[in-house]
Amino acid sequence: MKIHFYATLRQIAGQKTIEFDLPDDVTLRQVLAAILERFPPMVRELVDENGELYPHVHMFVNGRDAPYLANRMDTLIKPNDKVDMFPAVGGGGL
Repeated sequence: MKIHFYATLRQIAGQKTIEFDLPDDVTLRQVLAAILERFPPMVRELVDENGELYPHVHMFVNGRDAPYLANRMDTLIKPNDKVDMFPAVGGGGL
């Protein structure tokens, strides 16, 4: 499965797209766990003290943000699904 990282997450991952060897019947929560295992510095960027994805972090599957998926983080992901990870991005100061 290919996962695409953006902004500061790309800097941690070292490149835009990373291939993960995951089973076919994996949930989005398990994908997140695999990301955090492979890139421990992302823990503080992505999840709170309970291991839940921060509300300001966006994890998209085929263009849909995780909170809007039918089963949210428990949605089953297929190997050919497109997964994109976006950290909170600020800007536009006056």
